[in-house]
Amino acid sequence: MKTKKRKVTATEKLTKAIVSGMQEKKASDIVIMDLRNTKNSVADFFIVCSGNSDKQLSAIADSIEEEVDKKIGESPWHREGKQNKEWMLLDYIDVVAHVFKKEKRNHFALEKLWGDAEITEVQEI
Repeated sequence: MKTKKRKVTATEKLTKAIVSGMQEKKASDIVIMDLRNTKNSVADFFIVCSGNSDKQLSAIADSIEEEVDKKIGESPWHREGKQNKEWMLLDYIDVVAHVFKKEKRNHFALEKLWGDAEITEVQEI
């Protein structure tokens, strides 16, 4: 008997590429927040990770952009935070990547703010 495979959506492919970019630079505590069934959500997915230093945050953000460009051929619609290096955002419209220093991540608490989201913790490689 054949099992029918579910088709992977474009936003799921983008999410996978972003996670790959995060993992490439050893981001920690990566979570995928599925907001598709969350009322008033601003995107389909938020992907959140932590880094330990200014240099690592920049490297993670650069790696995300490189992986997404290589695998999907897209660039972020909007970027924020490159100068302050405490929190960076890469907005691909349907998927938004957040790269935080650990203390800032606790301050913003996106996982609590979007408590209705389905949250998947990504295992470190």
